[in-house]
Amino acid sequence: MSSSSAVHIENVSVLDVWARLRRDPKSIMIDCRTRAEWAFVGLPDLSGIGKQLLTIEWQSFPENRINPRFVEELSAHLEMTQVEKDAEIFFICRSGGRSRMAAQVMAEAGYTRCRNVTEGFEGPLDTNRHRGGACGWKVAGLPWVQG
Repeated sequence: MSSSSAVHIENVSVLDVWARLRRDPKSIMIDCRTRAEWAFVGLPDLSGIGKQLLTIEWQSFPENRINPRFVEELSAHLEMTQVEKDAEIFFICRSGGRSRMAAQVMAEAGYTRCRNVTEGFEGPLDTNRHRGGACGWKVAGLPWVQG
């Protein structure tokens, strides 16, 4: 994994992501949060548009250690499911930080259209220091399921 920021990663709002996923049959979404987040906070539900969400941890919980095999594991899965290197790939996490890093390393691995879901699944902390009230996938009313 390179620390270079030479590859530009486009930030895309959740509503734009939903529209692009619906419109482009080759586009996919990857949720790179932790298993705990998937189980207790929920997951985007893409079944209504005939897609399946791919889940792969960027960091492990509770260690908060970056998955050293992230690129290798995700690349293998993308190859196995015949996702082309120029497919639009959306990365989502809680609020857009981890997903940006994941998109960056996959772009450096040769995937040319990696995108960051700006607000993430829950969005940033609000004035009461709670997530899920200001913006994000859930706040936008997009489909999701409890993990």
